[in-house]
Formats: sequence, C-alpha cells, structure tokens
Amino acid sequence: MSTIAFLNVPLRGHINPTLPVVAELVRRGHTVTYHTTAAFAEETAAAGAVVHLYPGDGPPLAGPPTPVTLLEQLARTAVELLPSVLRDLRHIRPDLIVHGAACPWGHVAASELDVPAVSVFTTMAFGPGASPTRPSAELLAKALARPRSLLGYARARALLARRHRTRGLPLVDLVNVRQPLNLVFTSRAFQPGAGSFARTYRFVGPSVGARPHDPAFPLDGLRAPVLYASLGTVFDAGPRALRGFATALAPLGGTVVLATGRTDPAALGALPDNVLARRFVPQPDILGQAALFVTHGGMNSVNEALYAGVPVLVVPQGADQPQVARRVVELGAGLSVRPGDATDATVRALARRLLTEPRFRQRAAALRTAQRQAGGHRRAADEIESRLRTPAPADEPRTKPSQEREH
Repeated sequence: MSTIAFLNVPLRGHINPTLPVVAELVRRGHTVTYHTTAAFAEETAAAGAVVHLYPGDGPPLAGPPTPVTLLEQLARTAVELLPSVLRDLRHIRPDLIVHGAACPWGHVAASELDVPAVSVFTTMAFGPGASPTRPSAELLAKALARPRSLLGYARARALLARRHRTRGLPLVDLVNVRQPLNLVFTSRAFQPGAGSFARTYRFVGPSVGARPHDPAFPLDGLRAPVLYASLGTVFDAGPRALRGFATALAPLGGTVVLATGRTDPAALGALPDNVLARRFVPQPDILGQAALFVTHGGMNSVNEALYAGVPVLVVPQGADQPQVARRVVELGAGLSVRPGDATDATVRALARRLLTEPRFRQRAAALRTAQRQAGGHRRAADEIESRLRTPAPADEPRTKPSQEREH
C-alpha cells in the first residue's frame, strides 16, 4: 500500500469534499496524511488521516477575498508554509501528493520532492476565461488599484521562485493550479463546457460522505414540507437578512430550518413557531428531507442539494457563487436572486414557484442521477490509485462532447 499526502487550503468548502476520499483511501489500506489547521484537525483525523498542522494559526485566508488580495495571500502563504511542509513531507516520504487547485504550495512541494501529484477542484473546473485569477486586463486594472497588494504579490512570488522549484506553477493563476490528473467534484452534466476539457480532467461528481450524527438535532420532528436555508460559513449574513429569509419562508413550510453560521440565533429575535434556527445543522440529513434549499450558492452546498434532488434558490454573494447560480438556472434546477433584491416578498414568490412548478423538481431529479452516476468519492479514490500505478495520463486533444466518456 502507498502513502498519500493531502495539502489543502484550510477552508470548509475546500476540506469537506476531500474527507470522504481520505476515508475511502484509508479503507483500502493506504496511509493518508493531511496538512491542515487545528480547526479541522478533529474531523480530518476522524476520516482516518494522520494530521499535520500548519505552523501558527495557518494561512490567513478568510472573508470574501478579491482576486488581487487572494493572489497576494496565496503567494505569501506558500512562502511561509513551505519550509515546515517540506520538512514534514521529507519525513513522510509520500508516494503521491493530492492538493487543492488553489493550493500552490502543494504543487511546489511535489515539484521539490519529485513526487507525482493530483489536483482537486472543489469548485467547477475553470475553462478558458473562467478563472478569477487568470491574467487579463480586468485583473491588471484591479491590481493597479491595489498597489500594496500588487507589490506584496510580486515580492512573495519572487521569493517563492528564488527559494523553491516552481516549474509548472502558473505565474498568476494560483487558484487554477493543474496537474497531469485533475479531479473535479461535480458531474459532466453540471460542468459548463465539459466537452472542451482535456482527458486530464475527470469529473467525479460530488464527494458526499457520512458525517457524524448530531443527536441534539430533532430530525425526526421536522414537518413536511421542510424548507432549508443556509448562507454558508465564509460570507457572513447578519441577523436582519437571516430573519428576512425565515419570515419569507415560514408561510410556505411545515418546518423551516435556518442555519445561521457565525450569527447567534438569539440575535434574530422572535421567529415564527415553525422556524428552527441553529448555528450549524446536519446539512446532508436535512437535504434528504427538504423540498427546497435557499443557499448562497457555494459549490459544495449546491452539489449536496442536487445529489439529493432538491431544487435551489441561490442568493450568490461572491467568489464562484454567481457562476454556480447561473449554471443552476441554465439547467432548470432552481432560480437565483441578487442579495440586494432578496426582499421578503421576492424570496417568498420565488420559493413558491420552486415548490409548485413541477419542472424544477424534475430537473433537479435528473441532475441527481447524473451527480450520483459520476462516482463520487469512490471514483475519486479509483483515479488516485490509477495515478499511483501508471504514468501521468496524456493530455489528449479536445474532442466533441459526444466522443468523450460519459463520466
């Protein structure tokens, strides 16, 4: 059996999809190590990985970043973490490194140690012109408007090149770090322009694994129809916005479940009797009962909703969420509304459409089939094992979608 080292950005949306893959690889007899922060150490260890902590509090990647500040953060983080990470990896001696597509220090570590690597995309894969950090006139204009961030990036990128082997690492596009094998955690049906990607991209579908049961959450007491609303953990929704979603949905549901994240539910004040507000909830379990999901449009949340066949109302706030929202609407599995337009009346009207017009549930059900057939965490583990056994797959010429493998 082999030793496989995972390196990733310590944010929930990046970590969560990889943990079922870790558990599957461990189940198959491999040794898996995982570099992360203390905030994710317990759940990562529970998946079976040997946890190695990043030094200090870990990378300062929090809040809604702009492409320019994100580039500076990623480059600085790579410079700061690599000495410690490389010391660990020289002791671990991995046979393969698996890293996030937005984790440039994973690519550099693999290059430095001459170890094969796999990149994982917890967002959709970035086609031509889609990556938020691709070199472009727009990015340059934003960079010139933030000269301090631009200078910080230039200095960090120069230090990185001076101290480490950075061959193959994009000069700018650091959220799109590719390898000879790239795993994308969605289906070909959901990925825009899936047929334009080379065979080095494998669309393995959502990686949805079992999570610890929360005995304190009254799953058995939820009354149909269950409506679920969550705006994620990175973009902070305040009490006023959360209360608005609760009051908009309450007349339509048997039980409305509201995940408040960083906001204390007590700050919302009095809510309708059929609203259950908690900071954190067992999302996959709730989606298994839900008739509707109101979401910020994070890729993992939408993946989990479509894996359960639940129509979604997307309120995108930033990052890749507008792109995810557009795709949901294009495929007919939901609707979208801008945060500034998400009044109580608008949210209620859109939610009512999703609940009463059969086409939304039908399209969500069709995507449910595609998402599940893609293979998920078991398919991802298969692909990783194939990379251990064979040389890197050739980057075959792009072909028409009808000529490519279904999943």
